[in-house]
Amino acid sequence: MAATATYRRGDVILVSLAALHGAVLLMLPAPLIAVGVWWNANTVSHNFIHRPFFRTRAANRLFSAGLSILLGIPQTLWRDRHLAHHAGVEWRLRVSTRLAIETALVILLWTILAVFEPRFFLRAYLPGYLAGLALCGMQGYWEHAGGQPVSHYGRIYNFLCFNDGYHAEHHRSPGIHWTDLPKRNGSRVAVSAWPAMLRWIEVAPRELLELLERIVLRSARLQRFVLRKHRRAIEALLPALPPIQRVTIVGGGLFPRTALILEELLPAAQLTIMDSEARNIETARGLVGPVIRCRNQRFLPGEGLDCDLAVVPLCLHGDREAVYAHPPSSAVLVHDWIWRRRGIGAVVSVALLKRINLVRA
Repeated sequence: MAATATYRRGDVILVSLAALHGAVLLMLPAPLIAVGVWWNANTVSHNFIHRPFFRTRAANRLFSAGLSILLGIPQTLWRDRHLAHHAGVEWRLRVSTRLAIETALVILLWTILAVFEPRFFLRAYLPGYLAGLALCGMQGYWEHAGGQPVSHYGRIYNFLCFNDGYHAEHHRSPGIHWTDLPKRNGSRVAVSAWPAMLRWIEVAPRELLELLERIVLRSARLQRFVLRKHRRAIEALLPALPPIQRVTIVGGGLFPRTALILEELLPAAQLTIMDSEARNIETARGLVGPVIRCRNQRFLPGEGLDCDLAVVPLCLHGDREAVYAHPPSSAVLVHDWIWRRRGIGAVVSVALLKRINLVRA
């Protein structure tokens, strides 16, 4: 539900950042337009829907008109849709004078851009605007993945997005000011370690990573990029490795990048690819040399492997923490997310969000 206008000093920050968002749009291209639409819609606009920032109706209507121009979304329409979402009812379009004015302002902006800055409108603004709406749709989906509101208590996200992570608490008390939402923490709500836009990582990481692997297999250019980045990271860790005679590469069948790299970097070592999927083993046999062994077997985290060096993939079946706690060999190269540093590490690629950690038993 929407609350009556109640001014708080903290809202000055949101109003100021909305003005900054407008200034940034005058200078920056499509990707930042998209991020700006997503961020503003889920912070400034969202909080304004529930608790208007100003004491007078005229000031609130003026700010709503300004946000409509800034976001390219009539805020009266946005507000009605959002409040229907909170009420759990189907949204229906309600025509009003205020909606007509805000819609006319958006159309006027688009017309001016199309006439006087057609290249910017078509190549930057319009793609950024549509991408921003897509990001808003993704945000809304993952905030309710599993059929219920899900909260995220990360300090950085909630600082940058003004407690937007307290989503379950917000749904229980929609009229609560954003500064008071952390005080409602502690009740029984669904919680995720990830903010909404990254929540896919915990929902279906293996399936997504395998899909990306198959995409890489279809592009020689992507394969070269992936091999180059992984080789550089592994080379950086080689001086810290003990003498290696036998290597087991877990789950390396679909795209055996590690086997191809280690075949060059450790030519005297015996390499074995161990994969639980028979079809991945067949794929690997078609990509690696005959001296590399392939074994159709599943690795269970916590168990030992008969080798000097084990390589564990990002899309591991089972508990990765068990690998860190109980290394399966004297040395282990663990592919992990870029923010999970353990032992000695080397970043594979910022674009891939990936690093390799070297763990010793």
